[in-house]
Amino acid sequence: MVKAATAVSAGGSLLVLSGLTLAGTVIALTIATPLFVIFSPVLVPALIAAALLVTGFVASGGFGVAAISVLSWIYGYATGKHPPGADQLDQARMKLAGKYREMKDRADQHYAGPAAS
Repeated sequence: MVKAATAVSAGGSLLVLSGLTLAGTVIALTIATPLFVIFSPVLVPALIAAALLVTGFVASGGFGVAAISVLSWIYGYATGKHPPGADQLDQARMKLAGKYREMKDRADQHYAGPAAS
């Protein structure tokens, strides 16, 4: 019974607060809309510039986090801690080394063949 009373009082107070927030938002929009229309030639470019600025900072932060995580992975790989994906990197390195040897052997055969004749 106490839980229900607590839930009802908490829910009721949150409902009242949400109603007050809605009323405040409607009143603020009613007052601010004429100002937005008057100042829109200034506000629209300012908002676009602010959006680009925020996007740039967020992207910069994301790239920084990505760079730190990559450097951390490389450090773990270089120190032999075997981070996730190290096996795939080793496999790719072995494939590339095999292809390099194969191409080198072909080139040696191709260029050594006519010179020996």
